Amino acid sequence: MLDIMTESHLVALIGLGGGVLLGLAARLGRFCTLGAIEDWLYGGSDIRLRMWGVAIGTAILGSFVLIGSGALPAGETMYLSLRWMPAASIIGGLMFGYGMALSGNCGYGAIARLGGGDLRSFVIVLVMGVSAYVVLSGPLAPLRAALFPPVPVTDEGVPGIAHMLAGATGISVIFWGLGIGLTLLAASLGSRAMWREPAAIFWAGVVGVAVISGWAGTAWVAARGFAGLPVVSHSFSAPMGESILFAMTGSARPVSFAVGSVAGVWAGAFIGSLLKGHFRWEACEDPRELRRQILGAILMGAGAVIALGCTVGQGITAFSVLAISAPVTFAAIFAGAAFGLRQLIEGFQPAE
Repeated sequence: MLDIMTESHLVALIGLGGGVLLGLAARLGRFCTLGAIEDWLYGGSDIRLRMWGVAIGTAILGSFVLIGSGALPAGETMYLSLRWMPAASIIGGLMFGYGMALSGNCGYGAIARLGGGDLRSFVIVLVMGVSAYVVLSGPLAPLRAALFPPVPVTDEGVPGIAHMLAGATGISVIFWGLGIGLTLLAASLGSRAMWREPAAIFWAGVVGVAVISGWAGTAWVAARGFAGLPVVSHSFSAPMGESILFAMTGSARPVSFAVGSVAGVWAGAFIGSLLKGHFRWEACEDPRELRRQILGAILMGAGAVIALGCTVGQGITAFSVLAISAPVTFAAIFAGAAFGLRQLIEGFQPAE
């Protein structure tokens, strides 16, 4: 395969394939973070929240099978190679969650809605991508690096839940990983209402498979190639900024997994919206709504860079290797989103 195309093109195709699956899951399976939180808090349904559990459990099982077989060097992933900073996870997660409530979508959801013709999401994607790069490598990068310096870890200090449990018990990392994955999967499927929604289970599993495919594909290329490309999987914060840069300077920079992933979600969502007959052009008619969405996108871009991931990046991809940052960041995102939704829906009026 590496004789036919460059390593950059190959990882981009891997990202594209997984992204298409994620886009289809968003449009056909209604897989959505904010929707899951809103359903649980205000709709009396935990189906979409359980879908997240199924996706995470599937991703954990697949990732630890790869780790156990030697196909995925977990210690080389961003989530397990850098020291965990609790403050970054909490602050970044709260910013992202609150921004997600204001925007009405996370980055992944915005790309998926854009695939269905929602031009409001186009604004969110652009603003979030630029905001992420302002904090990642732009004017605010020195401040971010000073407040949350990225520090590599040693083998003894891998910030992984399974690694810590293995160190404390002497039982293998793989055992703990598979055990946690199976437990989470079983708990998420432990509902009669969930089993009455087989499509929900299927599409949640597809999301987990998409994340696994990213790990497996980029690890394979990294092990056999010579370009030194990183081992990554799906996330939608800085990759949106990277996609914007590629759109402007693609003749001078190689394509990447991130660019393929973002394009794949858009393509999958577009296909899904056509299959369901839901594609239609939509625009924002209320300036106040647009202002709120822009502010939310700014907060999401900055928060995701601080927390080293978004709802997908930390909520599923980092979770798949059981990084300590994942549950903490996801909880902070949930809290920030709940706060934002309460502000928007209830207006902080005291209950009567």
